[in-house]
Amino acid sequence: MGQMMSSPDRSSKITKFKIKFKNFSYPLTPNSYWLFFGIFLPFYFPIQPGEVYIRVLGKVALFSFLVWIRLCVVSRILLTIVLKHKGFILETRGEEPSTKTKIYKWILETVQKWNKPLFLGLENALPRLSVPPLEETIPKYLESIRPFTDDENYSRISKEAETFQKELGKKLQRKLVFKSWKAESYVADWWEEFHYLKSRDPLMYGTSIYMSDNINCPTKSQSARAANLVSLMLQYREKIRTQQLEPIYTREIIPISVSPYQKLFNTTRIPGIAADKLVNIEESKHIAVLHKGCYYKVDVYHNDHLLNPVELQHQLKEILESKQTTSSAERHIASLTGWNRTKWAEVRDKYFANGINKESLDVIETSAFVVSLDDEPYIYNLKSSPTEYGQYGKQLLVGNGHNRWFDKSFNLCVGSNGKAGLLAEHTWGDGNIVSHFFEECIIDDYHCYDEKGNLKGQIEYKPKNVSKLKWELDDDELKSLISEAGKAAEELINNVDHRVAIHKQFGRGFMKSCKVSPDAFIQMAFQLAHYRQHKKFCLTYEPAMTRLFRKGRTETIRSCTNESSAWAKSMDDKNFNKRERLELFKTACQKHQKLYLDAMYGKGVDRHLFALQVSAQQNKADCNFLNEAVNEPFMLMTTHIPHSQTPKTDHSKNEFLISAGGGMSSGSPKGYGISYFPFNDELLFLHVTSLKSCERTDAEALLNGIIKALSDIKNLFEK
Repeated sequence: MGQMMSSPDRSSKITKFKIKFKNFSYPLTPNSYWLFFGIFLPFYFPIQPGEVYIRVLGKVALFSFLVWIRLCVVSRILLTIVLKHKGFILETRGEEPSTKTKIYKWILETVQKWNKPLFLGLENALPRLSVPPLEETIPKYLESIRPFTDDENYSRISKEAETFQKELGKKLQRKLVFKSWKAESYVADWWEEFHYLKSRDPLMYGTSIYMSDNINCPTKSQSARAANLVSLMLQYREKIRTQQLEPIYTREIIPISVSPYQKLFNTTRIPGIAADKLVNIEESKHIAVLHKGCYYKVDVYHNDHLLNPVELQHQLKEILESKQTTSSAERHIASLTGWNRTKWAEVRDKYFANGINKESLDVIETSAFVVSLDDEPYIYNLKSSPTEYGQYGKQLLVGNGHNRWFDKSFNLCVGSNGKAGLLAEHTWGDGNIVSHFFEECIIDDYHCYDEKGNLKGQIEYKPKNVSKLKWELDDDELKSLISEAGKAAEELINNVDHRVAIHKQFGRGFMKSCKVSPDAFIQMAFQLAHYRQHKKFCLTYEPAMTRLFRKGRTETIRSCTNESSAWAKSMDDKNFNKRERLELFKTACQKHQKLYLDAMYGKGVDRHLFALQVSAQQNKADCNFLNEAVNEPFMLMTTHIPHSQTPKTDHSKNEFLISAGGGMSSGSPKGYGISYFPFNDELLFLHVTSLKSCERTDAEALLNGIIKALSDIKNLFEK
């Protein structure tokens, strides 16, 4: 607990150079250079008359270096070719792999045992995401919209698609292919810019995701829990900086992209009039703490060493016990970050661009992250109702509208009873990274307290007093704007309907016993529940990880298919018997699994169409087909929160670490947001979000419908 960790200031340029050099040379090692030096050295001896010994050594060193550099590049290209092999994923688990897959697996295992990579060591060896053929994307798109498109519209869209494919599409496709040759990703930069940074919608609820704490909290002390989590998170940051974390693999051997982890800390989305900026600073020695409307700067280093948890607790207790008062305007400053992005940018430029307001804003925006010490408890347990558990999720997702700094990469939220949670902004990275990071922290956190819930350890250095940030908010117009933002936040909070259910009847264990993908099993339940409630099907979003590729993020699985629709209709149709429904269900799951694998390998529909639309805009070509295809809203926004991403514990044997996963917004104001977390083989957590202002949506009804659908699917497999 008293371990001292050096600040980034103490990391010399030499150390940074060594890390970069090792990553560059991978899969070779920096020391392998001397092997080439030793091989070529004898060819330069004996020295010819008149030659200088040192000059000869210089020639050997230079020639050896040039050869070594070329071999580094060639070896990395060969490794990239191996990583392009699809057999690792496409060949069914449990079956005998092909000879090619066996050879490639042996190569990967040998390379990684011979030269263990750093955290980012495999990043440059990952293959680039290729542009799917237009001849494949268009038919896939047309097939994906058939279940919810009437004949007249489908005929019209099909004709527009055919025209696009023959004419404008060919030109745009060539431009994308050319971009894919010179850029690390043909779509990643555009996705961040156009999908996130140019969106003017509020971040509050819009692009926010939350991760929940364990159900069993190790302490009731708010200051102790917050301090220890802060310490663990800062240690995690240091491991990222020095690349001490283990590379992340899927199927135990295939590396995936981890570049977004570099933006997990010290990152802020700065509002702009037309587009925001994502700003990541290399170093931050403080955190920003928000409590009862007051903002504090908390230094977390002393003499270039990270304060230990007990020392951090001393500072947080000072904040919790403070009698500082604040004005209404100051209490509601954070609501500006949850407002329309253009409005927030205008206020920021006018009132926070200089003076004391800029100084205080800089403290928050340059902090490692924000800690929100809420003055109300987080109440939930395994017996909580969907409404009660949903209230905890809603506290994390939107807070009270002004106790979250929505611009930051993440906020650590801690309730007055010691229970915690994480709110993350979505622009810099995706939910699987946030859940992995938070899972690591809460597992390490569990054993840091004594029997009374106090932190283990002692104060080795008494930190200096925390400093409260000051603001100048006397301007009447500024007060009015803050009030307007606060009212908009309050209106949105009252509109959010969020429910969380603990499904205890069965979990992924039973689903696996049915010989179908648990993910497909659950997605079919969503389709059936939505169809029963609304009597129609809708465009459904599920993200698939494309991190097998450099700069990869996600691709969309369009989970509503012709196969899933046929099965859902059969479930309440008396003309189908149980055996026929089961066969239709299995066919639908097989189709879903195929879409999942296609999306993982960048062969989905949405990112390709999105990139084509951006290319069309840049070439000033207006295309009705692309505009309609890309802008059609997803009425079901679903996501699977990954489980057990860390090898530190086996969740099936550590029930005290039960967590509900996380939740998100509904995306479309007329749709639903659904996240699901199969904690282990017995427990499944379901989060459903919608807006009360929409007459067609009802989060509670859909949640109950999903639970019934899961039960009905289970009955199909029971004799």
